[in-house]
Order: sequence, then C-alpha cells, then structure tokens
Amino acid sequence: MAHGQSERERASIAPPAVALTAEKNERRKVLVKGIVQGVGFRPFVYNLAESKGLSGFVTNSAAGVEIEVEGKSAELSAFLRELENFAPPLASITEMRVEKIPAKGASGFKILASKQGEKIATLISPDVALCGDCLKELLDPSDRRYRYPFINCTNCGPRYTIIDNIPYDRPNTSMKHFPLCSDCDREYHAPENRRFHAQPNACPDCGPKLSLHKPDRSEILTADPISEIVRLLKLGHIVAIKGLGGFHLACDAENDEAVKRLRARKHRDEKPLAVMVQDLSSAQKFCQISDEEARALCSAQSPILLLKKNGTGLPESIAPGNSQLGILLPYTPVHHLLMQSQLQAAVMTSANLSDEPIAIDNDEAFERLGQIADYFLIHNREIYLRCDDSVAAFWAGKLRLIRRSRGYAPRPILVQSKGETVLAVGGELKNTVCLLKENQAFLSQHIGDLENLDAYNHFQKTSAHLQRIFEAKPELLVHDLHPGYLSSHWVSEQPEMASLAVQHHHAHMAACIAEHRLQGEVIGFTMDGTGYGTDGTIWGGEVFIGNECHAVRFASFEPMPLPGGDAAIKAPWRTGISYLMKSFDGKLPELPFLPEHNTEMVCDMVRRKFNSPLTSSAGRFFDAVASICGEKKSVRYEGQAAIEFMQKADGLDVPPFEIDFGKVGHVRLMMIQPVIVSLVKAIREGESASRLSSRFHKTLVAYFTAMANEARSETGIKTVVLSGGVFQNYILLEGLVSALLKQGFEVFSHEQVPTNDGGISLGQALIGRAYLKGDYRGITT
Repeated sequence: MAHGQSERERASIAPPAVALTAEKNERRKVLVKGIVQGVGFRPFVYNLAESKGLSGFVTNSAAGVEIEVEGKSAELSAFLRELENFAPPLASITEMRVEKIPAKGASGFKILASKQGEKIATLISPDVALCGDCLKELLDPSDRRYRYPFINCTNCGPRYTIIDNIPYDRPNTSMKHFPLCSDCDREYHAPENRRFHAQPNACPDCGPKLSLHKPDRSEILTADPISEIVRLLKLGHIVAIKGLGGFHLACDAENDEAVKRLRARKHRDEKPLAVMVQDLSSAQKFCQISDEEARALCSAQSPILLLKKNGTGLPESIAPGNSQLGILLPYTPVHHLLMQSQLQAAVMTSANLSDEPIAIDNDEAFERLGQIADYFLIHNREIYLRCDDSVAAFWAGKLRLIRRSRGYAPRPILVQSKGETVLAVGGELKNTVCLLKENQAFLSQHIGDLENLDAYNHFQKTSAHLQRIFEAKPELLVHDLHPGYLSSHWVSEQPEMASLAVQHHHAHMAACIAEHRLQGEVIGFTMDGTGYGTDGTIWGGEVFIGNECHAVRFASFEPMPLPGGDAAIKAPWRTGISYLMKSFDGKLPELPFLPEHNTEMVCDMVRRKFNSPLTSSAGRFFDAVASICGEKKSVRYEGQAAIEFMQKADGLDVPPFEIDFGKVGHVRLMMIQPVIVSLVKAIREGESASRLSSRFHKTLVAYFTAMANEARSETGIKTVVLSGGVFQNYILLEGLVSALLKQGFEVFSHEQVPTNDGGISLGQALIGRAYLKGDYRGITT
C-alpha cells in the first residue's frame, strides 16, 4: 500500500469484484475386489470419507466392496488415491473399478448391510497372528479382555478356518454359536471402533472358553488353565493344545527327556520339531537371524522359519543331525499367554501320528491323541477346516515357502490368463488342491501325504470347501499322470466331470510359469525325487523347453536302476550300491560303507533287473552320493540323506567332479557314471565329507549351467525356471542362480508357492486352462 493513500483512493484503483460460482459436487461409484471383507475395510472407507467431508455409502456384496461417494473433485481424487494406497493391513486389493455417476445431493456417509444373492467374487483372508493392539489389551490388567485367550479385532485372528460360506458374516462362521454381549455388540456396530464388524469378536462374557482335560476327557477344574498348563509342561508332560487351524502337541523344549518321549509317542524318530519362543530376542538366543528373517518371523503370517543354529541352548534331540531349527513366534493369544510365563521355549508340532492330518475336533483329538498327550487344553469354538502352520526359509535373497498354509491360504496367486474354471488335485505327497477361477488361483492349505483315509477325507473336504466359498463349478479336473495316486483315483470317481492327466514335472515347470506370470517358452529345470514319466520310468532330473501348453524333454540325468523301488528311497545304501555297479561295469569298488550292508542281494537285483525300475531322479542321485560317502544308512523322513549331506558342504570354491554328456534319441543325458567314478577316487584319496559334498553341489551347478547354455544356443531362449523339491537345497539353489545370472539368463524360482509337490496343483491348473482353450499338446521326448 502506498504511504498516505486514502480508503477512497485505494478503492478507485482496485480491480473489479469477480462473481464466484460454487463448485458442483461430483459422485463416483467404486467396486473394490480382493481381500476386502472381514479385514476392517468398510470402517476404513467410512472414516476416510468422513475425513474428506464426503457423502455416500459403503457395503459388502458378493462381488466385493461397493462404494458410492460424493463431494468436490479434489476431495474425491484424494479419497480414491488413499483408498488404494492406505488400505488396512490385512486387506489386499486385486481390482478397483471407478465410474462417474450423477450426483444425488445426499448428506452424510453410511455403512449399509451386506448384499445377498449375487455371484460370488470376493476373497477370504487367511488366519493371521494377533496384532499389536490386541496384544497390549491382552496383557493390560485394566482391560476387560485381560488374559482373554480369544481376543481379536478386524486386523487379526481367525478367518479361513472358521468360515463355512460367503458372505463373511458371523452367521456363516463358527462364531454363530456365541451371541454378542452388549459391550461387544456396541463395538461391532461402531464404525470408529477397531472391532467394527469383526466377525470373531468376543470377550470373557460372551465368547469361547478354554478348559483343561485328562486323556479320559474328565475336566480339571482350575481358574487359570494356562498357568496350570505351564506348570505341567515344566514338569515334563506333553500337552495337546487346540489352536487356530488344529491341535499342537507341546512340551518344554529345554527338557531333553520330554522331547524324546514326544518323539517316541508320535512315531517321529528324527524329523526336526518346530520350537516356539517368546519373541525375536528369545529366538536370537538359539539361532542366527538376519534382518529379512526377522521381518518374516514377526510378520502377520508368522510362519515356522528355518534358521541356522547358533550352537547354544536347546537339546540336539529337537533337530538331530540338522544345522537348522524351525522357529516360530506366538501367533494366538493362548500362545502369548503360555510364552509370557517361565517357559523359555516350547516344542509346537502338529498334533498327529506321523503321516496323519492334524486333529481339529475335540472328540477327534481325544480319540487320536489319547496315547500321546498327558493333558488336553481345548476350547469350544469349532475349527471348520484343518490348516497347519506354514514353513518358510530365506534363501537366494528371497523368502521361500516350503509349506504354504496358515497365514497364506487361501490368498490367491494372480495368473496371466483368464478362462474357464479348473480344479487341480495335486499329487500324492505334500498334496494341495488348486481352484483356478478367472485370473485367480486359489491354492489350498497344505493337505499332506495322501496315504491314509483321514488324509483322503481331508483332501475331499478341502476340495468341496474351496468350490463352495468361491462359488465355482469347475469345467475340468486335472490330476497327476500316475494312476495309483489317491487324488487320481478321486478324479476317476467323478465320471460326470471332464478330466486331464498331466505329467508331474511338466506341472512343476508350469507352476513356476504361473507364479511369475511368464509368457513365451522357458528352459525348465525340474528336479525332485519321484514322478511318473511318459515312458513308464521314474523321472526326477528333467530339463524341459516349453510352456504350459507343450514341453520338449530336452535333457535328463542318465537313467539308473532303483533296486527295490520305494524300499531304496528309505534305504539309500541300496541306491548307492546300484549306482556303483552301473558305474564300475558290474563290480563294486572297495569303500568303507559297503561291508555294513547286504551288497550281494542288491547286486543280484540289479543284474537280473528284478524290481529295479529305471530312474533319472535328482533326489535319488543325492541319496546315492550321500550313502557312498558313508553319510546315511537309512532315512526316517523324506529327503533326510540329501538334507544332512547338503549341510556338510562349506561352499562351492572347489572343483566339480568329472562330468560328461550322452544322448538317447533326442534327449541329452547328464551322465552319472563319470561323477561316481570321480567321487570314489576322491574318497580313496581321503577328501573330507564337507569337501565331497561341496564338490557334488558344484558338479550339479556345472551340469545345469551347461544344459542351460546348450538349450539357449539351440532355441535362443534365455528364461530359466527352477522347480521341484531338490531346489529346497539352498546351496544348490543359490549356487545355480548365481551361475545362471552370470551367464546372462533370467532366472525364476518359487516364492509364493512351494517348489516341492505342494506347488504342482497350481501348474496342473494352468495346464488344464490351456487344454480347455485347445492349446495343450503334452510332452515330446
């Protein structure tokens, strides 16, 4: 303002007034698909709209979450941006459609009741660990849920294992038997509350209850069952504890006698047992933990994580002969209450006899576990579906799922293609089923080995449950080529359904293609223990070129006799003798391990080709080499010889054994004979077990890298996928990935699904989709 100007003078030079027009409101219709029900998504939308001064509504429907929102353009844009980028922790948005519609002039924002009767397209959240807010309340003496063992909110707790149907509302869950008290009802209906529409919401007045029992089912009356359980565990007793997806068998992990007693009763001789500890700092007392491993351990999924022992603390009987421990943190309120006590570490293993599915029902637990557990900690909330703990490890720079179950299932794997619905039923071992609907593959929780009636019933129930909660009727059933698998048998009993048999290792390759949404052809290394080949032999060391539509068997390991078939898998010394015979022209060289075994019987079987099917299996190659090195006479669990031999290795800065190549027809062979001859020479020269193991791993890396280069030279393909249980060998995986990257390949290996047989149903489903489109041409050898 100029000094001395009057008001009149200032007014005379001011610009003329501009008439302002009020900005009109706009309205948007939004459909959000994904895991958006039962995870606090509607209150999040409500509070977000309120904060922007917007009007409208939000509701659950069978299609997802529907929103209509009205206000100024800038606020609408901010609302949509934050809706997508700041959703609740358990939510997962797979699709968001926004449509501009006429404004209605309404005021206020409302949460409407769920819609019914439409085609199901919503997703279900996995069960997840107790959140930090609930944990604070659990341990707060002033809170009304202090030490309540079923505390939860929209950000945590049970989901998949308590739901029977869609939409995810309380009447469709096992919480329908527990009417809300007035306090819980107020929380349930208050949008600003963390428990708004939390279907498992409950408190000590209205929710499930714990009780402590003897094996004869008689109840032990106590005001604090958890404190009593801790006392019993410290005395060396074994306790069956009902959790989220089934029962655990627990004992004091620091009590060697209790651990051994549990092993004996459970018939689990040497397979490692999982250990629960209170928190991350407790885990660091027993294991070496990187930052990435710490994040995985503390995540909402809370898997059992395989970690390297630091050499202190727990009895060797927990994981005999193993350099790793399976560690998990408390993920339910019961676990937290147990581990807040004087209990430092507890074995938490699936409540079953070996090879059976975990128990989930109280009556079932008493019947099946009465000879194992000394006491039972049960509750009266039903578990609708079995769901084991997930198992993971951090290898080659990525978190890898070894068993995909609680915390992950049934979150979908997004695939590249859309098309007809397919149900794939997996294989015999580590069975899972996969429902492929549009571009979402719903891989079930780990079902297990289909070797008994209980497991088979679990398989059937899971298959039906997936179809029901996602309202999907498959056009095709896909199963393994092996006619003897129970999953294949089940398909044969569905005559009204079209079906397709798929070769095991093609399914492995297709699973990796599906997970990474790859297009075009790839070089596929599929390495495992056993798979039925198209030529009637046992495959397991295969190199394919192709995709989900077609695969050429480009290379394999040299086929070798497997004396006794499955018997050789449990007694790897048989495989070692067989490989020696074939490598030394029918004669056995003198080696330290041979006098301990009935070599003549095995040699005679191999000479006469009696019950000695041919195999190209990489897993059996590992078994043979481990036994020749004198490492393992017999195995107590799948892959034990290979696992313990792997853990002898101390790096790959060693020369490989001699390698050579052959050919049968169009299939190249990675010859086994020169490796075995070179190995025997090294043993006789006194090389250590660690050096022998390191050299063998280096040999496999050399073979696979050579095959990849030859395949690229012939086809121009530079994309490599790695699948099969052998790639759970982290030394091989890390060494091969590094070698292939240096050679200029793009390398893809499993992260979201197991590389073992737990992932093949995904590959089967993708192949089935190709079949329905008329693109499937099988395998060329």
